[in-house]
Amino acid sequence: MDNKVLIAKRIAQELKSGDLVNLGIGMPTLVASYLPKDLEVFFQSENGIIGMSMLPHPGLEDFDLTDAGGNPIGAVPGAAGFDSGFSFGLIRGGHLDVTVLGGLQVDERGYLANWMVPGKMVPGMGGAMDLVAGAKKVIVAMTHTAKGAPKIVKECSLPLTAERRVDLIVTEMAVITPTADGLVLSEVAPGTSVEDVLAATEASLIIPDAVGEMKVAA
Repeated sequence: MDNKVLIAKRIAQELKSGDLVNLGIGMPTLVASYLPKDLEVFFQSENGIIGMSMLPHPGLEDFDLTDAGGNPIGAVPGAAGFDSGFSFGLIRGGHLDVTVLGGLQVDERGYLANWMVPGKMVPGMGGAMDLVAGAKKVIVAMTHTAKGAPKIVKECSLPLTAERRVDLIVTEMAVITPTADGLVLSEVAPGTSVEDVLAATEASLIIPDAVGEMKVAA
């Protein structure tokens, strides 16, 4: 199974019916494709929509209807559009149940760095700071390493997105739960051992007596 698909399928299991969910740019958008059929989730984008959906099929693109990354999207019946001021009022007001964001680094405190790409010009952190600070649950979707270097580190070398502990980290190797005591290894991916995860992680991990296996449909 493709690593990104594995991550998206596992994160989809964290959502429940009625949730208002924001999906960050990139890998997090895949989560919408792997929801159980009986799950009714409302997707929000910070540029101003609740009721965002994937395009039913190619050819229906309307570039007046996009996500925050400028990618064409669909809309479910009853979707609502509004300006970015209202949208950020929802985010900053604590009305988002879940946000799923990509990550460049997460440190031992569970703090996320995800907006400053080394060597690239970026206009700013966009809505990431508001999403991490405002959402009730923050899930990080990212690969475990980048070019062989760990992304779960003792201390972030990149600028932090916010000084708030995220709630869950899902990689192609593991599910890690940040806590006040440190990072807890909750699950490992099929075919991955605890030792494999430790070898690919710079940060210290708390290893429970029993570590579960990620369960995702094929």
